[in-house]
Amino acid sequence: MGGSTMTPLCRKIVAMPLITFEGSEDCGKIDADETARPTSGKWGIRPAVLREPGGTAIGEVIRHLLQHSEDNHAMTPETELLLFEASRSQLVREKMQPALRRGEWVICDRFFDSTTVYQGAARQLHLGLVKKLNAFVVGDCVPDLTFVLDIDRATAQSRLGNRKKIRDRMKEKSDEFHERMIGAYRELAENEPRRVILIDGRISPDTIENQIWNTFAQRFSDLGKHQTRKTKLQTP
Repeated sequence: MGGSTMTPLCRKIVAMPLITFEGSEDCGKIDADETARPTSGKWGIRPAVLREPGGTAIGEVIRHLLQHSEDNHAMTPETELLLFEASRSQLVREKMQPALRRGEWVICDRFFDSTTVYQGAARQLHLGLVKKLNAFVVGDCVPDLTFVLDIDRATAQSRLGNRKKIRDRMKEKSDEFHERMIGAYRELAENEPRRVILIDGRISPDTIENQIWNTFAQRFSDLGKHQTRKTKLQTP
Protein backbone atom coordinates (compact mmCIF):
# COMPACT_ATOMS: atom_id res chain seq x y z
CA MET A 1 0.00 0.00 0.00
CA GLY A 2 1.34 3.44 -0.91
CA GLY A 3 2.79 5.61 1.82
CA SER A 4 0.31 8.42 1.14
CA THR A 5 -2.54 6.36 2.58
CA MET A 6 -0.83 5.49 5.83
CA THR A 7 -0.60 7.69 8.93
CA PRO A 8 2.85 7.88 10.60
CA LEU A 9 2.81 7.11 14.32
CA CYS A 10 3.33 10.58 15.80
CA ARG A 11 3.20 9.63 19.44
CA LYS A 12 5.84 6.93 18.99
CA ILE A 13 8.20 9.26 17.14
CA VAL A 14 8.26 12.04 19.74
CA ALA A 15 7.31 12.64 23.36
CA MET A 16 6.21 16.28 23.16
CA PRO A 17 2.64 17.08 24.21
CA LEU A 18 -0.28 17.65 21.90
CA ILE A 19 -2.83 19.87 23.69
CA THR A 20 -6.32 20.54 22.36
CA PHE A 21 -9.13 22.90 23.35
CA GLU A 22 -12.77 21.98 22.86
CA GLY A 23 -16.23 23.24 23.72
CA SER A 24 -19.64 24.16 22.39
CA GLU A 25 -20.30 27.37 20.44
CA ASP A 26 -19.47 30.65 22.25
CA CYS A 27 -18.12 28.82 25.30
CA GLY A 28 -15.00 31.00 25.53
CA LYS A 29 -12.75 28.32 24.05
CA ILE A 30 -10.69 30.75 21.94
CA ASP A 31 -9.90 32.88 25.00
CA ALA A 32 -8.84 29.78 26.92
CA ASP A 33 -6.68 28.67 24.02
CA GLU A 34 -4.92 32.03 24.09
CA THR A 35 -4.19 31.70 27.83
CA ALA A 36 -2.25 28.52 27.10
CA ARG A 37 0.35 30.44 25.10
CA PRO A 38 1.71 32.59 27.95
CA THR A 39 1.26 29.62 30.28
CA SER A 40 3.58 27.49 28.15
CA GLY A 41 5.83 30.54 27.89
CA LYS A 42 6.54 30.24 31.61
CA TRP A 43 8.69 27.24 30.64
CA GLY A 44 10.37 29.01 27.76
CA ILE A 45 8.25 27.06 25.27
CA ARG A 46 6.92 28.45 22.00
CA PRO A 47 4.18 26.04 20.93
CA ALA A 48 2.94 25.52 17.41
CA VAL A 49 -0.62 26.88 17.52
CA LEU A 50 -3.09 25.34 15.06
CA ARG A 51 -6.84 25.44 14.50
CA GLU A 52 -9.63 23.32 13.06
CA PRO A 53 -11.09 23.38 10.58
CA GLY A 54 -8.29 25.20 8.79
CA GLY A 55 -4.67 25.72 9.72
CA THR A 56 -3.45 25.09 6.16
CA ALA A 57 -4.22 26.74 2.82
CA ILE A 58 -6.44 23.81 1.85
CA GLY A 59 -8.03 23.67 5.29
CA GLU A 60 -8.90 27.37 5.30
CA VAL A 61 -10.80 26.99 2.03
CA ILE A 62 -12.73 24.09 3.56
CA ARG A 63 -13.35 26.15 6.71
CA HIS A 64 -14.96 28.94 4.71
CA LEU A 65 -17.15 26.48 2.84
CA LEU A 66 -18.24 24.77 6.07
CA GLN A 67 -18.95 27.88 8.11
CA HIS A 68 -19.32 31.13 6.21
CA SER A 69 -20.08 30.50 2.55
CA GLU A 70 -23.55 31.33 1.25
CA ASP A 71 -23.27 28.19 -0.88
CA ASN A 72 -23.41 25.79 2.09
CA HIS A 73 -27.12 25.93 2.94
CA ALA A 74 -27.86 22.61 1.25
CA MET A 75 -24.86 20.78 2.71
CA THR A 76 -25.76 17.34 4.04
CA PRO A 77 -24.45 16.00 7.38
CA GLU A 78 -22.46 13.35 5.51
CA THR A 79 -20.74 15.97 3.35
CA GLU A 80 -20.03 18.05 6.44
CA LEU A 81 -18.41 15.08 8.17
CA LEU A 82 -16.13 14.28 5.23
CA LEU A 83 -15.10 17.93 4.77
CA PHE A 84 -14.07 18.19 8.43
CA GLU A 85 -12.04 14.99 8.09
CA ALA A 86 -10.41 16.24 4.88
CA SER A 87 -9.31 19.47 6.55
CA ARG A 88 -8.00 17.50 9.54
CA SER A 89 -6.07 15.06 7.36
CA GLN A 90 -4.24 17.94 5.69
CA LEU A 91 -3.51 19.64 9.03
CA VAL A 92 -2.12 16.46 10.61
CA ARG A 93 0.26 15.71 7.75
CA GLU A 94 1.24 19.24 6.75
CA LYS A 95 1.56 20.93 10.15
CA MET A 96 1.01 18.72 13.19
CA GLN A 97 3.31 15.78 12.47
CA PRO A 98 6.25 17.98 11.36
CA ALA A 99 5.89 20.18 14.48
CA LEU A 100 5.86 17.17 16.79
CA ARG A 101 8.89 15.68 15.03
CA ARG A 102 10.75 18.97 15.54
CA GLY A 103 10.16 18.58 19.26
CA GLU A 104 7.57 21.36 19.52
CA TRP A 105 4.55 21.45 21.74
CA VAL A 106 1.36 21.65 19.69
CA ILE A 107 -1.77 23.50 20.81
CA CYS A 108 -4.80 22.99 18.60
CA ASP A 109 -8.12 24.84 18.73
CA ARG A 110 -10.43 21.84 18.22
CA PHE A 111 -9.49 18.40 16.93
CA PHE A 112 -11.22 15.06 16.40
CA ASP A 113 -13.33 15.32 19.60
CA SER A 114 -15.28 18.06 17.85
CA THR A 115 -16.28 15.64 15.11
CA THR A 116 -17.27 12.97 17.64
CA VAL A 117 -19.49 15.52 19.39
CA TYR A 118 -20.81 17.65 16.51
CA GLN A 119 -21.28 15.09 13.77
CA GLY A 120 -21.55 11.97 15.93
CA ALA A 121 -23.71 13.09 18.84
CA ALA A 122 -25.38 16.32 17.67
CA ARG A 123 -25.88 15.33 14.00
CA GLN A 124 -26.61 11.78 15.13
CA LEU A 125 -24.53 10.19 12.40
CA HIS A 126 -23.31 6.64 12.98
CA LEU A 127 -20.90 7.05 15.90
CA GLY A 128 -18.88 3.95 14.99
CA LEU A 129 -18.26 5.31 11.50
CA VAL A 130 -17.29 8.72 12.86
CA LYS A 131 -14.74 7.12 15.19
CA LYS A 132 -13.31 5.01 12.37
CA LEU A 133 -12.87 8.07 10.17
CA ASN A 134 -11.23 9.96 13.04
CA ALA A 135 -8.83 7.09 13.66
CA PHE A 136 -7.94 6.80 9.97
CA VAL A 137 -7.24 10.52 9.69
CA VAL A 138 -5.20 11.12 12.88
CA GLY A 139 -3.49 7.77 13.42
CA ASP A 140 -1.55 8.05 16.70
CA CYS A 141 -1.81 11.85 16.86
CA VAL A 142 -4.02 11.61 19.92
CA PRO A 143 -4.04 14.57 22.33
CA ASP A 144 -2.13 14.12 25.57
CA LEU A 145 -4.49 16.62 27.20
CA THR A 146 -7.81 18.13 26.14
CA PHE A 147 -9.47 21.08 27.89
CA VAL A 148 -13.24 21.37 27.42
CA LEU A 149 -14.85 24.70 28.25
CA ASP A 150 -18.25 23.76 29.66
CA ILE A 151 -21.09 26.28 29.54
CA ASP A 152 -24.86 26.13 29.29
CA ARG A 153 -26.61 27.31 26.14
CA ALA A 154 -28.30 30.36 27.69
CA THR A 155 -25.03 31.74 29.09
CA ALA A 156 -23.25 31.18 25.79
CA GLN A 157 -25.94 33.09 23.89
CA SER A 158 -25.87 35.96 26.38
CA ARG A 159 -22.15 36.43 25.71
CA LEU A 160 -22.79 37.32 22.10
CA GLY A 161 -24.11 40.72 23.18
CA ASN A 162 -23.26 43.40 20.66
CA ARG A 163 -20.48 41.49 18.94
CA LYS A 164 -20.29 41.92 15.21
CA LYS A 165 -21.85 38.74 13.89
CA ILE A 166 -20.29 36.94 10.94
CA ARG A 167 -22.50 34.21 9.58
CA ASP A 168 -21.46 30.85 11.00
CA ARG A 169 -23.45 27.87 9.81
CA MET A 170 -22.70 25.84 12.95
CA LYS A 171 -24.18 28.53 15.18
CA GLU A 172 -27.45 28.55 13.24
CA LYS A 173 -28.50 25.14 14.55
CA SER A 174 -31.36 24.58 16.97
CA ASP A 175 -31.08 24.72 20.74
CA GLU A 176 -31.68 20.97 20.77
CA PHE A 177 -28.63 20.48 18.55
CA HIS A 178 -26.49 22.57 20.90
CA GLU A 179 -27.81 20.80 24.00
CA ARG A 180 -26.76 17.46 22.50
CA MET A 181 -23.27 18.90 21.94
CA ILE A 182 -22.97 20.13 25.51
CA GLY A 183 -24.13 16.79 26.88
CA ALA A 184 -21.72 14.88 24.63
CA TYR A 185 -18.74 16.92 25.80
CA ARG A 186 -19.65 16.26 29.43
CA GLU A 187 -19.96 12.55 28.69
CA LEU A 188 -16.58 12.61 26.98
CA ALA A 189 -14.99 14.08 30.12
CA GLU A 190 -16.64 11.39 32.26
CA ASN A 191 -15.40 8.60 30.00
CA GLU A 192 -11.82 9.90 29.64
CA PRO A 193 -11.02 11.76 32.87
CA ARG A 194 -7.27 11.40 32.49
CA ARG A 195 -7.14 13.09 29.09
CA VAL A 196 -10.20 15.36 29.09
CA ILE A 197 -10.38 18.16 31.66
CA LEU A 198 -13.74 19.90 32.03
CA ILE A 199 -13.48 23.59 32.97
CA ASP A 200 -16.43 25.72 34.03
CA GLY A 201 -16.70 28.28 31.24
CA ARG A 202 -18.57 30.72 33.48
CA ILE A 203 -15.58 31.49 35.70
CA SER A 204 -13.17 34.37 35.15
CA PRO A 205 -10.41 34.19 32.52
CA ASP A 206 -7.78 34.48 35.28
CA THR A 207 -9.22 31.48 37.09
CA ILE A 208 -9.34 29.50 33.85
CA GLU A 209 -5.69 30.39 33.19
CA ASN A 210 -4.73 29.22 36.69
CA GLN A 211 -6.51 25.91 36.18
CA ILE A 212 -4.75 25.37 32.86
CA TRP A 213 -1.36 26.28 34.35
CA ASN A 214 -1.85 23.98 37.36
CA THR A 215 -2.79 21.09 35.08
CA PHE A 216 0.25 21.71 32.88
CA ALA A 217 2.52 21.81 35.93
CA GLN A 218 1.15 18.52 37.25
CA ARG A 219 1.20 16.62 33.95
CA PHE A 220 4.34 17.92 32.26
CA SER A 221 6.64 19.15 35.04
CA ASP A 222 9.67 17.08 33.98
CA LEU A 223 9.23 17.98 30.34
CA GLY A 224 8.88 21.64 31.23
CA LYS A 225 12.10 21.64 33.27
CA HIS A 226 13.94 19.92 30.45
CA GLN A 227 12.66 22.43 27.90
CA THR A 228 13.55 25.38 30.15
CA ARG A 229 17.11 24.11 30.63
CA LYS A 230 17.42 23.59 26.88
CA THR A 231 16.22 27.14 26.21
CA LYS A 232 18.73 28.63 28.67
CA LEU A 233 21.60 26.68 27.16
CA GLN A 234 20.74 28.02 23.70
CA THR A 235 20.56 31.63 24.83
CA PRO A 236 23.74 33.62 23.93
